[in-house]
Amino acid sequence: MQIRRAATVAEVAAAAHLFDHPVRTEWAERFLTTAGHHLLLAYEGPAVAGFVSGVETVHPDKGTEMFLYELAVAEPYRRRGIGRALVERLAALARERGCYGMWVGVDTGNDVALAAYRSAGGEDDGTCTVVTWVL
Repeated sequence: MQIRRAATVAEVAAAAHLFDHPVRTEWAERFLTTAGHHLLLAYEGPAVAGFVSGVETVHPDKGTEMFLYELAVAEPYRRRGIGRALVERLAALARERGCYGMWVGVDTGNDVALAAYRSAGGEDDGTCTVVTWVL
């Protein structure tokens, strides 16, 4: 397995099978060109097996932390450590970029995601509730 940072819209489009919705060229371009946005792709040979995306968030009194936005691994490649490797690579990138921490929101009952995050060194602190707005 090889992990590389996505640099082109074509690379993102090649991973379209991993996303929840169709990849839109203008959104992919904006993501790739926005400072602090990261998309790492895992390859098994020529196939894109998984991805993790992260966004650096900066606050005046807290500094910078990495928000792990999404993790996906294609069904045939699951349970091989790809998710863990992607999360570990994003955490390493966060450290390199001076982030003081990294966090992710996880849907209630998503034991597969929790297992991947824990295997990569993450800890559930039990203090988070996600409140959303549909705009």
